[in-house]
Amino acid sequence: MLGDVLRRTRQEQGRTLADVADDAKVSMPYLSEVERGRKEASSEVLAAVCDALGLELSDLLGEVRRDLVEHRATVIRLDTVRALRRREPLPVVAPRKVPGRRPSSGRNGDVLLLAA
Repeated sequence: MLGDVLRRTRQEQGRTLADVADDAKVSMPYLSEVERGRKEASSEVLAAVCDALGLELSDLLGEVRRDLVEHRATVIRLDTVRALRRREPLPVVAPRKVPGRRPSSGRNGDVLLLAA
């Protein structure tokens, strides 16, 4: 997911892989591999790529976190749909406590999001 966020950010800026790789002082094939999730970048490489993109490392990690939360919610929905199609019991996932947020009761049209 880290590579997905890097690629999405680069493309939103309208920049080429070669341009960002040059600014970050890494090879274009290596950056491509990082974006595709085939290579794990060191913290130094991530910092250089973030700098080339004008992105704070903390912002990058925040975006990755949001994508992971969204992915988990999608997986839960897919598991629920599959269980319903097979007429199986629904998967049970304990709700997580989120600091600073009140738990949702699921009433009045609210959606209760459960994440693993």
